Amino acid sequence: MTKRATVRAHEVVMKVVREGDVVIDATAGNGHDTVFLAARIGESGKVVAFDVQAAAIESARARVEAAGFGKRVEFFCESHAAMADRVSQGVAAVMFNLGYLPGADHGVITETGETLRALAAAVSLLKPGGVLTVVCYPGHAGGDEEAAAVTEWARNAGGEVFPAAREGAPFLVVVSQSS
Repeated sequence: MTKRATVRAHEVVMKVVREGDVVIDATAGNGHDTVFLAARIGESGKVVAFDVQAAAIESARARVEAAGFGKRVEFFCESHAAMADRVSQGVAAVMFNLGYLPGADHGVITETGETLRALAAAVSLLKPGGVLTVVCYPGHAGGDEEAAAVTEWARNAGGEVFPAAREGAPFLVVVSQSS
């Protein structure tokens, strides 16, 4: 059985992120990746989380607080494309989970242009040996276009694309920074 793209993303990040690292959740959503990252970086690390939807920030913040990681995470209710304005270089990992916020308005989605700008910013922030993961969701309005653009961007950046188990299912893209 093929692993879910989100599980694979966590496995990739676990190999790289250590206690004390700075990491980014580029799409905070409901906070699942934010909590995962906060657990990995320990008390001396920092997670910077972005989302354009206030409801997503509230949901992620509540999940982070419930896990006891509130002091480890800084939230920004703005586009992930602004991450270079908020974070310095030396980032161990950046995680993207594209698409829309589950349980919310499916008409509010990550936008291809913003995502490509955010990916360029993310790569520029990674420290040597750092990693960027992107879970792409084709199959919804705007999702196919965004997934294709991210795949092309990743291939040009020397990244790896892990295909979905079936057509239209989420898939993982990984770009590693050379050591």
